[in-house]
Amino acid sequence: MLIGLTIRDVVLIESLDLAIGSGLTALTGETGAGKSIILDALGLATGMRAEAGLVRRGATQASATAIFSLPPDHAVWAVLDEKGLAYERDEDLVLRRQLSADGRSRAFVNDQATGVAALKELGALLLEVHGQHETVGLLDPRTHRSLLDAFGGVSLGQVAAAWSGWRAARERTAGLRDLAARTAADMEEIALRLGELDRLDARSGEETALAEERAILGAAEKALAEVSSAREALGGNRLGQNIASAFRALERARERAINAGAALDGPAVKRLESAAEAVDAALSQVREAEAAIDAAAEAFDVDPKRLEEAEERLFALRGMARKLNVSVESLPQVRAELSARLRNIESSEAQLKAAEAAEAVARQAYLEGAAVLSAERRAAGDRLSAAVESELAPLKLEKAKFRVVVEPLAEDRAGPSGLDRVAFEIATNPGAPFGPLETIASGGELARFALALKASLAARTRGAQPLMIFDEVDQGVGGAVADAVGLRLRRLAADAQVLAVTHSPQVAARGDAHWRISKGGDGAMTRTAVEVLSPDAREEEIARMLAGAEITDAARAAARALIGA
Repeated sequence: MLIGLTIRDVVLIESLDLAIGSGLTALTGETGAGKSIILDALGLATGMRAEAGLVRRGATQASATAIFSLPPDHAVWAVLDEKGLAYERDEDLVLRRQLSADGRSRAFVNDQATGVAALKELGALLLEVHGQHETVGLLDPRTHRSLLDAFGGVSLGQVAAAWSGWRAARERTAGLRDLAARTAADMEEIALRLGELDRLDARSGEETALAEERAILGAAEKALAEVSSAREALGGNRLGQNIASAFRALERARERAINAGAALDGPAVKRLESAAEAVDAALSQVREAEAAIDAAAEAFDVDPKRLEEAEERLFALRGMARKLNVSVESLPQVRAELSARLRNIESSEAQLKAAEAAEAVARQAYLEGAAVLSAERRAAGDRLSAAVESELAPLKLEKAKFRVVVEPLAEDRAGPSGLDRVAFEIATNPGAPFGPLETIASGGELARFALALKASLAARTRGAQPLMIFDEVDQGVGGAVADAVGLRLRRLAADAQVLAVTHSPQVAARGDAHWRISKGGDGAMTRTAVEVLSPDAREEEIARMLAGAEITDAARAAARALIGA
């Protein structure tokens, strides 16, 4: 609720500090005294349109500060979070606006600079204005659905949950469709590369092993050539044969020496024996050397094709790695990844079909819930229409007809609140077509109709009402109609805060508080003043409103009767 309003240099108000209570506060005074200035100042503080003419003559700037005390769960706090404005939920909310004489303005929330648009957004949640020339809040078609839901006690929980489920299902389906579209073009390329990798069948560590094998095979080929050279250097078998021939020649020479009579232990025979033994030893060593060379040759005797195969395999591995722009060591991993991608692509069709089926189920659940919600709204609309029409006759709107239109929206406009457009419509005269509320021609009719609608909604929306301002809602009516207006304002104020600018004593008498607005001055400057009336002063003011310039005892008695009614 609004608990304070501070006004500085606004039109005829130089300085004014008002404390505002709950219930109905009546603002009265002579025409032109400046009652609307109070509302203009409140509008200035809550982001409504402001013009330089609001600045008091002779002042450089005007300012208005509105102080609100709000519950911790009020919707305003969420807006402050969104705007990044600091606050404490257990402290008052202070809205302030400064307007310079050149028309420029500055806005503040809890002394934090912000834009006028932020004040306006907050103001829309904090107050409604119903007057002769405009009605702000209640008659905005965007509010009608939520107002009807509050009146009918309609719960959105099931539909909101179904909407969340449908939206999640649609997002999954869309994601899978997008994936399918993107991967379908890649599938052929992936299959081609995977086929190449499958045929290649690269193994971890294979490049290193092949490189080592190639080095060894290359070295073995060169070593074998050197071994062959060594074998040739020994003369092949000829060296052994020559040594064997030398051995046999020495043996024949020994036998001849012995046959010629040389002593067996003589020097000639001994030397021939020594020479034969040396040659025999040489022959044994040559045989051993030849065997060792042959053994060495066998050790380096490799298949020449194996070196070629190793080199070709290494070339193929490195070529594939270059093609895929990866290392040879990564080829097995790339193969596994491409295989997984191909499996995903191949299974995506089944996933997409499952997702589409789940989406269809979620959509049907939402549409069924929305249909139930629509039926509840139509029933609530019938009840609200009857309630509003019962309020119209006492407010001198007996010829008007009211209806609640609940129309289906296109499916692409579905949301957590269902698939309905809700609009309040009125026909002002018998036979006239129904149309939007703003088509009501008379400002007085518009304000009284807003009062009838608020009175009908009040019983079902207790505790949720913002500050309501009715500016001369009783214009052009009197007697029983004015009394009906006052009664409904008082009823609205039972669980809310209402400010009513009025010329009707019947309305003023219903107030919980009464302010008298007066205009005075010193000849050089005219000023507006606000007086919070005591019970006696209030009785006198209502008597003035009844009697005019000369207040009679009968008028005072009538005032007492109205106040006590």
